[in-house]
Amino acid sequence: MSSTEDQSPKRRRLGRGLNALIGTAGIDETQTSADSDNGLKRIEVDRIRRNEFQPRQQFDEESLNELARSIRQHGILQPLLVRPAGDEYQLIAGERRWLAAKKAGLTAVPCQIRELEDQEVTEAAIEENLKRKDLNVLEKAQAFQDYINRFECTIEQLAKRLSMTRSNVSNILRLLELSDEVHDSIRRGTISYGHARALLPLEPSEQKALCHRIQSQSLSVRETESAVRNLQNGPSVVPFPASKSTMRASIEPTSHVLSLQDQLRDQLGAKVEIRLSGKDKGKIIIQFGSNADFERIVRQLRHAA
Repeated sequence: MSSTEDQSPKRRRLGRGLNALIGTAGIDETQTSADSDNGLKRIEVDRIRRNEFQPRQQFDEESLNELARSIRQHGILQPLLVRPAGDEYQLIAGERRWLAAKKAGLTAVPCQIRELEDQEVTEAAIEENLKRKDLNVLEKAQAFQDYINRFECTIEQLAKRLSMTRSNVSNILRLLELSDEVHDSIRRGTISYGHARALLPLEPSEQKALCHRIQSQSLSVRETESAVRNLQNGPSVVPFPASKSTMRASIEPTSHVLSLQDQLRDQLGAKVEIRLSGKDKGKIIIQFGSNADFERIVRQLRHAA
């Protein structure tokens, strides 16, 4: 994309990175003109407000202080991206630089002003954080799910917008299915993305127990995957006498059924479980996290019908 001025907002793609929106090199903070030849404008920091679509929720204080020291010495080397919001401006990308600039005592910062729709603003915020690896994987998962809910799209459509593979987006989204204890460990960085993915097939109680083992015994991802297989393949204890309903509930889905389950999960952007209760019987369970999520799923099912 060579220009943002001659394309309809609905046709823009952010998958090639923020350089497509921002343009070329950065700018020296010592620049004095209000508007430069390359479309940059200095805007007072107090007239800029946070991006409500920002997926990143936590900023390391020491990292911000370090960036503030760098800004005092070298200035802001890459402009912020903003859009008009009444008499103010809303950040599209560059919140960390904005916060650090305020810490450094700057009263104005260099900005690129763009007229973007909400969907494009959300994509730009996700794109910036993904490319710079600023988000932890759980923040990525929540940002993906919020995008799917807000703009009623499929996992495949989101993946195309971000130039990611569908399976990568799907795998990240599945982390939202993990237990709260595992989520806390991900946020603290005491288990990795690979560890978290390995825990997905387990029940919440098993996830919690194995998560503790990963941290206390410093298990590798491969060791964790082996432990998960042992838990899944271990003998199942069925109370005697076993009822027919208990026996039916123990039927394991085939690889074909699991593949269909994954396809439904991707298409609906929600957790889907297929439970077999007999050779030709069972149920499909679709989970939703809010009323808006429920309505989005219903609309997708009606559209498909």
